[in-house]
This record gives sequence, structure tokens and C-alpha cells, in this order.
Amino acid sequence: MKLKTKISLLSAAVALCCGSVGAQTGAAGEVAAPASMPWMNAQLGAEERARLAVAAMTMDEKLKLVYGYLGSDMESKKTTRPAPSYKQSAGFIYGVPRLGIPNLWETDAGVGVASQGGPDARPGTALPSGLNTAATWDLGTAYAGGAMIGAEARAYGFNVLLAGGVNLMREPRNGRNFEYAGEDPLLAGKIVGAQIKGIQSNRIVSTLKHYALNDQETNRTTLNVKIDDRSARMSDLLALQIANEEGNPGSVMCSYNRVNGVYACENSYLLNEVLKKDWGFKGWVMSDWGATHSTIPAANAGLDQQSGMPFDLADYFGPPLKEAVLNGWVPQSRLDDMVRRILHAMFAHGVVDHPVAPAPQSIDFGAHAAVSRKDAQEGMVLLKNSTGALPLSRSAKKIAVIGGYADRGVLAGGGSSLVYPAGGNAAPELLPKTWPGPVMVYPSSPLKAIKARLPSATVAYADGSDRAAAAKLARESDVVLVFATQWTGEGFDMPNLSLTDKQDELIATVAEANANTVVVLETGGPVTMPWLAKVSAVLEAWYPGSDGGEAIAGVLFGEVNPSGRLPATFPASESQLPRPALDGFPEVADRRFDVNYNEGAAVGYKWFDLKGLTPLFPFGHGLSYTEFAFSDLAASVKGGVVRASFTVKNTGKVAGKQVAQLYVSPLTARWEAPKRLAGFQKVEVQPGAGVQASVTVDPRLLAVFDSASKTWKVAKGDYKLTLAANAADSKAVSTVVHLDAAVYDVNGKPTR
Repeated sequence: MKLKTKISLLSAAVALCCGSVGAQTGAAGEVAAPASMPWMNAQLGAEERARLAVAAMTMDEKLKLVYGYLGSDMESKKTTRPAPSYKQSAGFIYGVPRLGIPNLWETDAGVGVASQGGPDARPGTALPSGLNTAATWDLGTAYAGGAMIGAEARAYGFNVLLAGGVNLMREPRNGRNFEYAGEDPLLAGKIVGAQIKGIQSNRIVSTLKHYALNDQETNRTTLNVKIDDRSARMSDLLALQIANEEGNPGSVMCSYNRVNGVYACENSYLLNEVLKKDWGFKGWVMSDWGATHSTIPAANAGLDQQSGMPFDLADYFGPPLKEAVLNGWVPQSRLDDMVRRILHAMFAHGVVDHPVAPAPQSIDFGAHAAVSRKDAQEGMVLLKNSTGALPLSRSAKKIAVIGGYADRGVLAGGGSSLVYPAGGNAAPELLPKTWPGPVMVYPSSPLKAIKARLPSATVAYADGSDRAAAAKLARESDVVLVFATQWTGEGFDMPNLSLTDKQDELIATVAEANANTVVVLETGGPVTMPWLAKVSAVLEAWYPGSDGGEAIAGVLFGEVNPSGRLPATFPASESQLPRPALDGFPEVADRRFDVNYNEGAAVGYKWFDLKGLTPLFPFGHGLSYTEFAFSDLAASVKGGVVRASFTVKNTGKVAGKQVAQLYVSPLTARWEAPKRLAGFQKVEVQPGAGVQASVTVDPRLLAVFDSASKTWKVAKGDYKLTLAANAADSKAVSTVVHLDAAVYDVNGKPTR
């Protein structure tokens, strides 16, 4: 795809996502607020409007806003959805029509507008997985994807999106890793923050989730994470903090798990102290569906809204909350604060002034598919290309395509984030068909896209179930493309990092038959590759979204030069992990146990550096169809702020994009690990040309958090800045800067 076409597609997507909102803004601005409803005056600030609205409410009206329902019928609980909710939606909260406060319609939206399973599932455009978006290392792409999801959600009538997942990959076997943004707090926070900002550009609310330390699915509702404050602040909480700063979400969703003995949704330290006091969060905290466990402790600890009844064991924020307020067990001021926070977000993000109205016929699914395709292609990672097998030659006469349902489509992750495609499931026979399924294969066939590019070649397909037949086909072919899949989803973790269903054996057998074998991986996260030395190339395509077949073919044939870089380390084996055996696995219902994060803040590549381990592929790794070189690294320190500038040169023969990664290492001070990612910049460079770029380092990435004073402290001394293509780059260039001792507040601002 030509650069001009890429830019026009992105511009069209952003215009599509945001243009209609501007028109609504103008129309809404012409309506003056009646004197009897001063909170409807858009000229006032959100805080004042929320205060005025709360003052006009009765207690029962306040209680409506803090109690959320599931937006679907639930046969197991014998409950039906509220009449105004949308069929098979995630949630619904009654507004206060007397005061002009609209209902809240909630949809899951991790990678697109999701739907609960059933006969009325709404079709939507699926972005590739969150890991793919993180692998783009590109904030513009992340923003455009969020804006697309937000526009589609608005067209369906939703005004609250349960998106913004930023749980760090401490556990690569976690079934929900595909929803998140990898292992590094800076990269994850920046990418998810950009997505949230894109979503909310549509005058709707996005959440930030799952708060906090919800890093595995096994016994997620009962396990207890044990971690010291400093380590949490420098890892998982820092990722959430950066995403909050970048995206300004209207809501935060607290998680299922316990943290240091207390459920996250009634953890005053997490909710009141860190989120609301330290970070200054002005929006509201909603519980995850089924994560509320009490009335008085939860309300007083900072939970503002119970979500998704009847998932919880009781309607804690229904009549019990009213009684608690009347008896003074929950202060009236606390209930008012709960409601004020919800209203503040609704006013601040345009939910009240720009009410949603369903208009699904207005969705341009073609334009949205282009946004998804671009995201997929920006994030696919070329892991190996030792013989130059890729890009594929159009002169090939016989191509074998094997496995992975490639004749029908591409895989999606399971659970609440699942987006239902307009064309239906391309492999409806796959199990499970119920939660956390159905296993979904989007009808975008890589085989079909490959055939379209090779009209005169013989392109044959084998499903891989018969290894001998697959090997025979491979021997008869010029090049072999093996598609390997790993289905992961919410509610379960993988027992190990191996591919399932004997796919490792299939790949090894095919590679023995034809050394010119390319493996395309559609996985929810890192996998081991015992066959790696036998194959010529490996492309990590993640879950590539609604237009994934076309996206994969475009990269395989060199129409798009791969520029994705790993947002997470690929271990060589489970023995390299901080917890080689997954705590609590296999799951036993209701079991309580501790998960000790003894690695502290040394997550991912930091752990590998600290322990001197060599991974299968390092964090930040990714190849291209061209070559790059770094030079002219220079760094300056002004007012304690470190800024690095450098040149990225394309030394190859085709245009491409490189992700310049800046790592920082203290030469005298001691951190949780030898180095940290301190900044990054993705640049596009023409062959033979060079591009100058620069990175400014957040002072928190040069500091250690001091829990006693709630400050970030930079130690005096020398620090090495390394410009690299990945966390283990042997060709990296470096320089040294000297820093004076400095202290920054809890949000990384200079203290006086």
C-alpha cells in the first residue's frame, strides 16, 4: 500500500470517527439551559455542573446512578434485562430524566463493539488484539483504532465503553493477555492512553481497567496478589497511571482479585488513596461484573458504582446502600460524592450535552475495516527471516497453505471482548460454543487473499489434520505457509506456552519436508517454538481482526513492510519465568491462595536482564524487509529533564519503519533491573535516507518510588542511554549523562 493511500485511509477514519460529533456540538450549543436546570449550562465547568445536579436530586435518584444492571437476560439467575437496555449488551444504568441526565448504556469494547452471545448479536468491526496494537509502538494508530470503536459504539447507542485494558504481562500464560498492551509500563500506558483518548473523542466515556494487578485468570475472583508498594507503583500502577494521564478516562473499573488481602473493589488504599487522592482522578470507579462483595466497606473504600447485577451475590448498592446511608454507616456526603463523580464524567466527556441516538445504518464498515487492517499490518512482527523467504515472490508456481483455518478466516480471542462479525463465524463447529466461546474465526480468509495475488499459480490447502498428507503437499510445493493458532480467552489461562493440538509436530514435519517453510502465528501471546531452527521465516500476526486475511497477505507479499516490534518477551521456556508453574492451576472453584510477586517491578525484559536469561525473542524485537542503522545519539539534561536526539538511517533498498527504543541504565544507583525503556519513536524512512528524531524521558523512569514520602527520587550519578532496536540489541549505540539528585511528586512533577 502506498504511503499516500495509508495517510488518506487514516485521515478518513479519523474524520469518520470524529466529524459527526463536531456537527452535534454546534447544534447542541445553540440550546440554552433553562433557569430551573442550571447544570445544563454547558458554559459551566463539569465540577460545578455536577455539584448543581447532585443538589437537585432526591436520594432515590442518586441511588439509581450507583447501581448497574446486566444488559442481557440471565437464565441462570432468572433475571431479565431492563427494558431500555440494548439486547445482549454488557450493562445499563438508569439516568434521571427529570433532570436531563441520560441513561448509561454500556458495551464491552476491548477490541471493538462486543456483544453477548445469542440470537441478536450485533455485528461490529474488530481491531486486532491489544497486543498487536501495542506492537505497533505507534500512538496515532492506537488513537485511530479507539476513535473507530467509539464511533461504532455511538452509532449503536452506547455511551460508556468497557475498554482501556492495561494489565501488565507478568504471566504470559494469562488468557486475557491479548486484550492488553504488553509488559512495559511506559509502552502499555502510552498505547492504551491513546486508545482511550480516541474513544472519548466521540463524546462518550471509556473506562481504564482492570484496576489493579489482575494479571492472571486462574481463580481471578479469589486469589490474593502480594506485592510491596514501591514495586507496584513502579510497574502495574505506573502503567495505569500513565494511561490515566494520557487518556483522561471518565471511569476506572476495579478488578476481581484481592491485593494484599483486600478485594480490589473495596480496597481503600487503591481506590481512595492512590487513584483519587494521589492521582487526582475525578471520574467514577465501577466494579467489574461480579467484583462487588459488600455495601458499607465497598462504598466507604471508594467504589462508586456496582455493575452488572445479577453477577454479584447481592444487590449491595440497592436497598442495602440506602439503609446504610440512612443509618449513617455510609455518610450522606459519600453517596453524594459517588453520584458527583459519575456526573462529572458525564458532563466532562459530553455524554449529557451530546446524547447518543442509535443509528447503526450510519456505520461505514468499509472505512472501519481499513482502520483495523492498518492497525494489524503496523503490529505484525516478523520474528525470523533468515533466508529471505519473505516477502513472497509473485513468480512462485506452487504454494502450499496449511492449517489454522486459513481457508476460512482468522482467529479471535474469547470472552467478553469478543466482537461478532457481519459475515458470521467462519468455523461454527469449533468448541467451546458457549462461554468463554464461541471460538470465533472471522471470515477473512488468508488463503483467498493469497490466491488473489497469485492468479496463475497453484495454491493448495491442507487443514493439517493429516500430517503425512501435509508433508506430501509441502514436498510438492515451492514454498509452504503454515498457519498456527492458539485460542485464548477470558476466564482461563494456558497450561503452558506450547501450541495446542500437536501443531508443533505439524510444523516440524512440514519443515522437514520443505525447508522453505514460513510460519504465520495467530496467538494470544508468546509461544515456544521447538521447530524454530527448521523454518525459514516466522510472522507473528496475533489476532489480526476483521480484515486479518487481507492484512496478513499484504505483509507476506511485501505490499506492507512489517514494522511491528514485540511488546512482550517471548521466553524460551516456562522455566525462565518468575513463577515457572502457574499459581492455582488447574483452577479449583472458590480456592483462596496467594500469588507472590517476588519479582517486584522487574517485569518481562527486566526480569530476563536481572537474571541473565536469554529469551527466545527479546522485548522490542522485530525484523523488516530493509535494514536500519542508528547514529548521532546526543543527550542533554536541562532542569533535570533528559532529552535524547538521534538519526535513524535506512541502509536497505525499500522504504520501511523502524522503532527507535531508548533504554536507560544507572551506572551507580540500583534499580529493580539493569535497564528500563525510557522512550520510543516510530519513524518511516526511505531507502538511503536518514530521519532525525528525539525522545524526552519522563523523570519517573529515572527514579525510584519512595513510599514513605510518596515521591520519585532520582539518585545523583551517571546514567547510560542506549538507543536500540530491541532490549538485547548488540548493535545499539549509547552515551552517558550525569544527573543531579532530584525529587518529584507522586505524579512525576518537580517538587519545590
